[in-house]
Amino acid sequence: MEKKLAGKVALVTGASRGIGRKIAEDLALHGAKVVVNYASSPAKAEEAVAAIRRQGGEAIGIQADVSRVAEVERLFKETLEAYGRIDILVNNAGIMITKPIASVTEEDFDRHFAINVKGTYFAIQQAAQHMNENGRIINFSTSVAGQMFPTYSVYAGTKGAVEQFTRQLAKELGPKGITINAVAPGPVNTELFNVGKTEEQIKSIASMNAFGRLGEPEDISQVVLFLAGPESQWVTGQTLRANGGYV
Repeated sequence: MEKKLAGKVALVTGASRGIGRKIAEDLALHGAKVVVNYASSPAKAEEAVAAIRRQGGEAIGIQADVSRVAEVERLFKETLEAYGRIDILVNNAGIMITKPIASVTEEDFDRHFAINVKGTYFAIQQAAQHMNENGRIINFSTSVAGQMFPTYSVYAGTKGAVEQFTRQLAKELGPKGITINAVAPGPVNTELFNVGKTEEQIKSIASMNAFGRLGEPEDISQVVLFLAGPESQWVTGQTLRANGGYV
C-alpha cells in the first residue's frame, strides 16, 4: 500500500472508539504517526493504540477534555513534544443528546456547545498556530443539519456552527496552504448510534438513503483520508455530506 501520509503527524480527537478510532487506524495505515485523543476512556484508547501498532503503525494516546481550552492547549503541546510537528487535525470529538425543546436543560445546552463547538474552535486555533505548511483540518458536522428532525435542535445547532467555522476560516488559513473542510455523516453503524434504538427503528433509518443500509465507520474514514491527503489540496471551506444519499 502506498504510504501517502508518511512523515505526517495526525491528531484525532475522540479517537478511542467508533468513527474516530477507525479514522486513526486508517491514517496510521497510510503512514501517519497518530495521536489518539480521549476524554475519559483510557482502556479504549489503549486498545486503539495497540490496534494501530499491531498493523505496523505508530501511535500514542493523550487524555484531554476538549471542552476546556487549557486542555486543548496541553493536547497540542504534548503532541508537539512527542512528534515535533502536526500536519493533520481531525476534530471528531462530540456528543449528541436528543430531547424535545421542552426537556432541554441549560446543562444540556452548555455541554453540547462546550464540546462540539468550543472544543472544535480552539483546536482549530491551536492548529493554525502550530500546523506545518500545507496542513489539513477536518471538522465533523452531521447530515441531520439537512433534515428537520424533532429532538435534534441543539445537536444540529452545534454542527451548524462548525460548518460556519469551516467556511469562514478557509481564506484565513489558506495563505499557509492549510485546507479546512468538514465531513457530515449520515447514520453510521456504531455503538453510539445503535444504543437505545430498536431493530425496527434502525431498519427504518437505514431505508432513508439510496443504498438501504447504515453507513459503516470505514465509509467515513475514506472521506477523511481523501481530505487528509495530497489529492485534496484544491478543496477547502467545504462540507462533504458522506451519507449515501440520505439528504
